[in-house]
Amino acid sequence: MGHASYLLTQLLKSIRPLLHHAHHLALTLCSCRYTRGSFIFPKAQPFPHTTFKEEVICLEESLPTNLCCRKASIMPSKTPSHSWHVFTASDRNDAHVPGVLYTLKVCMTELDLVLTRKFFQRPGDEKTGDAAGKEMTQLTGIRDINPGALICDFAFDPCGYSMNGIIDGDRYSTIHVTPEDGYSYASFECMGSIYDDHDDDVQILKKAVQVFRPTTMSVSTTCTSREVWTRVQVRDVDELVELSTMRGGQNWKIIR
Repeated sequence: MGHASYLLTQLLKSIRPLLHHAHHLALTLCSCRYTRGSFIFPKAQPFPHTTFKEEVICLEESLPTNLCCRKASIMPSKTPSHSWHVFTASDRNDAHVPGVLYTLKVCMTELDLVLTRKFFQRPGDEKTGDAAGKEMTQLTGIRDINPGALICDFAFDPCGYSMNGIIDGDRYSTIHVTPEDGYSYASFECMGSIYDDHDDDVQILKKAVQVFRPTTMSVSTTCTSREVWTRVQVRDVDELVELSTMRGGQNWKIIR
């Protein structure tokens, strides 16, 4: 569970409805992860997102008791204004988490002004959110990030975009965009394996970042072992640094 953590959000209020629906489908929650960066407007956030402490309390009270292994952490970066907030919870069975998998999340701010215009709906356009979302997926190049993905996309009115994709049946990718000038934000998250083709992984990351050409990127890697983290850190995350001159000669600021 992650979100466009820099702007207004009420994501944690979805936990109880999701658990309710899962119960009726005879599904049992075995693990949960909530992550976010630092808010651009922390004082404007609605409860329980007023502080990370309140978020953790909300999570603790909302999650089922079988998720007994819980931990909350705030990881600082080299930039004081950016920290990564993480809450994890799981049952005692680790078999459901393959040790070779990892998730990579890229949070981007100060997006290219020309590119973000593609995430605004035209005045008078009467397309539904689903239809406008499919159009944005094609126009922005998001469709080309992983052409074989099964995509569910949606465009908000008057602006904004969200996409969830399934790749090969057991991998996912997500994109969320807030395009307004002054606080533009986009996130890209995907799941990978240490056995994936390295060049394919790098190309997917490059395509995703080129859609937005941000000034600042925050990169987080989540995995189940230090060995996996070390291999991914060297293999994929460091490749993003090589993209630093892509945006009109401006250097990107990489926050890990």
